[in-house]
Amino acid sequence: MTKRGADALREELHTLKSEMRPKIVAAIAEAREHGDLKENAEYHAAREQQSFVEGRIKEIEGKLSNAQIVDVAAMTNTGRVIFGATVDLEDGETGEAFTYQIVGEDEADLSRNMISVNSPIARALVGKSLGDVAQARTPGGVRELEIVKVAYL
Repeated sequence: MTKRGADALREELHTLKSEMRPKIVAAIAEAREHGDLKENAEYHAAREQQSFVEGRIKEIEGKLSNAQIVDVAAMTNTGRVIFGATVDLEDGETGEAFTYQIVGEDEADLSRNMISVNSPIARALVGKSLGDVAQARTPGGVRELEIVKVAYL
């Protein structure tokens, strides 16, 4: 995972622990004061929310504890496409130019031009160098992509 992705997960974890947990505990305590818990919708909703938040906390802590964090900005740019690199590409067929950053599964967001390292395009690009043409087998067919620029941001 990239350093930015790890920082975002840490921020979410902090919010869940320091803001969401106390709110949920307070909501459960307030719902208990209303009496019979069997038919108390507020209590059951708060417990369900608590379960979701605790599950997400465990998930994030697990990801962070097992993550290998890569700070590409600290690496020497060799012109090779690696995990975390930002790559300017040109479609060999249409001439369309676009830019992608290769990131981990949790960080992938196509609207921000961040693609998963496991996507067909990223798999075709990783290991290639500036000026190479990569053939990516996508659901829409094979695309030839020329690597125009590789940046380690």
